[in-house]
Order: sequence, then structure tokens, then C-alpha cells
Amino acid sequence: MLPGNPDVDTDVQPPMRLPLGHFVVALGALCVAVLVGLLRGDALFALAAGLAHVHLVLVGWVCLTIAGAMTQFVPVWSGVRLHSTRLAGVQLALLAVGLAGFAVALLVGAFAPLPAFAAAMLLGFWVFVYNIARTLARARPFDVTERHFAYALASFLAVSALGVSLAVGFTRPDFLPVSRVALRGSHVALALFGAVLCTVFGALYQLVPMFAQSDLDALDRRLQRLEETVYPLGVAVLATGRLVEIAPLARLGGLLVVGGVLAVAVVLARRLADATVSWGPMLRRYAVLPVAMGAWAAWTLPVWLARPLAYDAAVGAPGSFSLLVLGVVGFVVLGTLYHVVPFIVWVHRYSDRLGFEAVPTIDDLYVARVAHVDFALLLAGTALLVLVTGGVALPAPLARAGDALVAGGVALAAANLLLVVCRHAVAPAVSARFGSFASE
Repeated sequence: MLPGNPDVDTDVQPPMRLPLGHFVVALGALCVAVLVGLLRGDALFALAAGLAHVHLVLVGWVCLTIAGAMTQFVPVWSGVRLHSTRLAGVQLALLAVGLAGFAVALLVGAFAPLPAFAAAMLLGFWVFVYNIARTLARARPFDVTERHFAYALASFLAVSALGVSLAVGFTRPDFLPVSRVALRGSHVALALFGAVLCTVFGALYQLVPMFAQSDLDALDRRLQRLEETVYPLGVAVLATGRLVEIAPLARLGGLLVVGGVLAVAVVLARRLADATVSWGPMLRRYAVLPVAMGAWAAWTLPVWLARPLAYDAAVGAPGSFSLLVLGVVGFVVLGTLYHVVPFIVWVHRYSDRLGFEAVPTIDDLYVARVAHVDFALLLAGTALLVLVTGGVALPAPLARAGDALVAGGVALAAANLLLVVCRHAVAPAVSARFGSFASE
């Protein structure tokens, strides 16, 4: 059972290799993305390096983490077994191969194979959606987390189809039935606000009260109902308005999206303020979210009201990409991984020994000092990137330091989490196997 929540059951969780495989590949994609971000101005990289960087972050790091997390925790949260462990392995292979090929093709400027690699990612996402949807179908009636996951799955279906169309448009611009700007704007809305943030919001409604040991009160539940009413509708209206290039429709969708984000920010801030447990790496990173979400909403709303179809406002106000992707999505993903990875390893490695011998706690599996340092580096780096992309004039060395600080924080966090896997999962398994050979 998960600590603090008697309603979830770890007996139905899938094999450890499935979620950990997703998380390890996702961390690898993040490290590559950071390297590309540092070097993309180099002449060795094609002009499309920025697009490769975005896909490595959002598809490689964020979406693969989401796929691994849903594969692990939908069965646990919903109390049903994963529909197919084989399909979970297939989705990882398709997404990893498709993303790797897609990123390499963009980096070297070879656009001809882009549709094939985009199609591989589409198949990977559709396999993932089918597997999780079949799992969720046995959990009805849905709670608030499961409903958000259902919204996110629908967005994954749509965004991957639009992604293939955009990839084909690289080689056949006349193929697109609408303008590339319209298709891109709809693709971004469904990807970031639908697939990613719907998943994040659904998970946070479960995780923050559970691990802060702070239950939602009447005001929180009213805000939650408001968000669930306006936010998914806003994503659909925003994406549709951009696709058909109707500014009032996109403006209405943007207004609803911003309102939903603010509602979630208030709920998170209230629950974290009432936390009754000590603050570990997970809650410290979650504490960044309400501030970043509020700042993004205040910065973006005037821009979306004035120019909802603008190319440079797809994610929000021009320059707000770092604030939303790093300040919100990045901190929630890393914060969750700091609990999820040690938790999965602990359950499979130590849970059956509890009560029979001394076992480490979940927080003992990672190095706490490293977690403190990577948090400080990521926070400082994100703040600098937001200032620079927001047009704030900074001294040149300071302006360039943002990417380096983020790179250092990512490297430390990835090393800390991978060390958990190596020390407590891989090394004991290898030792046991060689020990069995020696005994024979």
C-alpha cells in the first residue's frame, strides 16, 4: 500500500522493468536534450535543432515519463491490473526508436524520413492509449484523477495524428489542408495543455494531498470542480480555434485554459501550505508550481486575449516556454520521479523484508545532498532562462548561465536517480544471478 492512502493497492502493479525502462530512457532523452540545447547554435547542427530540442524534452522526457508513470500507477490507483505488459514494452520501443530517428533527422537536416519516424511515435502513443484505456475501463466510475487521465489520453490520440501531418508537411508542404501555423498551434495546444498538463493535474490531485498529508477542504473541491469543468473544454476550444483560425474561438479557449491553470495553482498552494510532513525533494519541487503557474497565467492572458492565433504565442506569452515547461512541467516531473523511482525499487526490493530485518526507507535510497544541490541549480537556471527569454537585460555571462545551471541540475538529478536503480535494483539482481551460478 502507498503510505498515507489506504485506497491504493500495490499488489496489482506491473513488473518493475516496465516503468523503470520508461524512466531511464526518459532521463537519457533529457540529458541529450540539455546537450542539444547547449550546442544548438553550433554550425554542426541544422536550423531545425530547436525543433529537435523541443521534441526531446516534451516527447522524450515528459511524455515517456508520463507513459511509464501511467503504466505503473493507473493499476495501483485504480485497483485493476494493467491490460497488457507486452503492449507496454511495445509502446516504449516504438516511442524510443521513433523519437531517436526523428531527432537525428532534424539535427542533420535530413527531412525525408521524418514522416516514418513520426508514424512510429504515433503507433507508440496509440498503443499506450489503447493499453491504458483498456485498463481504466475496468475502474469505472472514474474519480477526478482518472477523468483527467482520460482527457489526456484523448489528447495523445489527436496530437500524434497532427504530428504526423506536420512531419509530412516538411517534405510535401502542399499536403497540408490548413496553414502550417494553424496546424502547429493546434498541435502545441493539444500536446502541452491537453496530453501533458491534464496528466499533471490529475496526478497532482492525488499526489499532493497524499504526500503533504493535507486533505482538500470545501473551497479546494469547488475549485477542483471548476477546473474540471472549464480546463478540458478550454483545451479543445483553443486547439479547434487555432486549427480553423477563428480568433474569438481560440480567445475563449485560452481564457478557459488560463482559468483552469489558476484554479489548480490555488489548490496546490493551499494544500502545500497546510502540509503536515517534512519537506523532501518531492514537495520542494511541487512548491515551485503554484508560483510558476500563477506567473505564466498573468503573463499569458493579455497576449492570448490580444493575439490568440499568433505563431509566437502558441505556448503563452512570447518567452514563456521556459516558465511553463521547466517551471511547471519540469519541476513536477522531477519531483514525482524523486518519489516514484525509489518507491518502485523499494517495493520490489525491500517491501517483503519489512518486519523481518532492518530495511532502508524510500528516502534513504537517493543521496539527499545531491537532491538539494540539483534543486538549487534547476531553480536558479530556470529563473535565469525565464528572465532572458522574457526580454530582461542581463550581463552576458549571467544570461548564458541559465542553460549551464539547468544542465548541471539535470545531470545531478539523473545521476542520483539512476544510482538508485543501479545500487538497489540492478546490482542485487546481478549479484543474485552470479551467486546462483556459483552455487551450481
